[in-house]
Amino acid sequence: MTDQPQSAIVAEGLTKSFPNVRAVDHLSFDVHAGEIFGLVGPDGAGKTTTLRMLAGIMPPDEGTARVAGCDVVHDPEGAKHHLSYMPQRFGLYEDLTVDENIRFYADLFGVKKAEREDCATQLLQAAGMSEFRKRLAGKLSGGMKQKLGLVCALTHRPKVILLDEPTTGVDPVSRRDFWRILYELAAEGVAILTSTAYLDEAERCHRVALLHQGKLLFCDTPANLKAKLGKGVLSVTSSEPRRLRDQLEHAIGISSLVLTGDGLHIVVDDAARRIPEFEARLNNAHVPFNAIQQVTPTIEDLFVDAVGSGASFHAS
Repeated sequence: MTDQPQSAIVAEGLTKSFPNVRAVDHLSFDVHAGEIFGLVGPDGAGKTTTLRMLAGIMPPDEGTARVAGCDVVHDPEGAKHHLSYMPQRFGLYEDLTVDENIRFYADLFGVKKAEREDCATQLLQAAGMSEFRKRLAGKLSGGMKQKLGLVCALTHRPKVILLDEPTTGVDPVSRRDFWRILYELAAEGVAILTSTAYLDEAERCHRVALLHQGKLLFCDTPANLKAKLGKGVLSVTSSEPRRLRDQLEHAIGISSLVLTGDGLHIVVDDAARRIPEFEARLNNAHVPFNAIQQVTPTIEDLFVDAVGSGASFHAS
């Protein structure tokens, strides 16, 4: 008999409404110790509201939440000693240096000097920021500010980390460094809940919850989610992508179609059957195109097929 993973976060029936909108609708999931769990969805899906409820900043209208064994709804202050919450705009002090910001947040959590120094040295080295300790935070790039925010959030070595779209607008190198730190933390047993509108980042998580209009659509590993699609996915490019879309969007067998730069991603019922049909349709309409190919499904294919093409995600 195998041991069940320990749940560091347990959300059951979380619900939150604002005037004229239900932001989170009876949301339930759990996050294990040592796991990177992604809340994935477009803007307005309910990601930020969910994280704020789990951080004890915003009470739910209904439901319960436990973080590191603490009841966040009834004892938010007790839970805060075991977690770190990094909002989209982390509160760095731009007129303080990197070291001074770290010292400030360590003091807020009562971290002793020696422990703070060891933690800061380790994390700054992992973030590639050791040489910037004396630089003012206001002089850092956007990516380095995000990495400094993560370092500050980790000064008290929390058991649970809540990250709200931490890599939005961050350069590719800083995103890579950021994820490397997250993997190292997960290997140490830290539970990480991160929200993102970058669907390529969902592939990096151990498990993913896909949200739409406050509701949970799917929750599973990225591999299992892609297997759930159960349909074929086709890719085709053209020098006239809009004409390509116009010719194919009403074709039989298509369940969803997304314009991607110079081509289309198409979810179909039967790839082998539809490829020759689509090629004949385009040739008859004299639309230029490259070969139509079947490709491996992505999480974006699953999401768009589930909710339609109206969902809008950030560019990766």
